Amino acid sequence: MLASTKQFLRENGYHYKKGYIRPLMTPDSVYIFRFGKDQLNNRIIVRYGHGWTGRQKIKEIDLRLHKQRHPRIFKTEHSLLKYLTGHLASHEQKLIRLGLDK
Repeated sequence: MLASTKQFLRENGYHYKKGYIRPLMTPDSVYIFRFGKDQLNNRIIVRYGHGWTGRQKIKEIDLRLHKQRHPRIFKTEHSLLKYLTGHLASHEQKLIRLGLDK
């Protein structure tokens, strides 16, 4: 899951850690993906379920960058990658400029 996103992060020098949650009250599964250059303070939360064929079906992708007040919500991995390529570098430069990178 999120193979293109993992490849994008590796190519740009980010480290990541995967996690998995199976909530008791909902039929969906949750996949948590933390990433960052120095600290793992950014995260992607993927809510997904399974179709009747057993295939994983992504329902929602939340992106929460460090010091970002509201999460960005995506329906597909392609739209997530499009957002990351445009905003990730500028977001890091903004944090360095403000002195909040740590």
